[in-house]
Amino acid sequence: MRRSSSKVRVGRTIGEAREKLETANERATARKKDKRKKALRIVITTIGFATIVLLLVGLYFGFRSAEAELAVINSDDQPAKPSIEIVDEAAAATGGHLSTRMIEYVNQMTNNLRSLGLTAIRAVIPIGAIREIDFYLDGYTGFIKTTIDRGAGVTSEDTERMLRYLQEKGIADFTYIDVRTPGKAYWK
Repeated sequence: MRRSSSKVRVGRTIGEAREKLETANERATARKKDKRKKALRIVITTIGFATIVLLLVGLYFGFRSAEAELAVINSDDQPAKPSIEIVDEAAAATGGHLSTRMIEYVNQMTNNLRSLGLTAIRAVIPIGAIREIDFYLDGYTGFIKTTIDRGAGVTSEDTERMLRYLQEKGIADFTYIDVRTPGKAYWK
């Protein structure tokens, strides 16, 4: 069989003749664009992966801290036993039940006073008092009136300052020192 000598070539399209030939500059520009796209894809993929890892790590530690807080809350259901004697003068009226907050405050005050060189020997909750606790200190005849609404740290510091002031003035005996009001202290 003989081939015809027509101008139509087998396997070629009509549109092929119209295609524009690519120059060397156009090829180089296209390669640069492809490299930039690849680099951008790698950067975006890396950032996405790092974000997912950070989120998972954050969630893990968030759950761990929530579990730890829950464990602390559950362990705080029973307050630590008071380190000094607590006398509730209204025990007959209230049934003798001390709140967790009261016991915690007594423990904090006792520790803070100890750190200042003072020793609390007894805490008394007076009749009719809701938030007041009176502390008796070793070596002093009177007591210290406090309130659980004020921080134990500042209350114990005010107590120490007031005792130092009374010693400087030569006052050895007092009935009580009242440190319930911030920035003020009274004695009788």
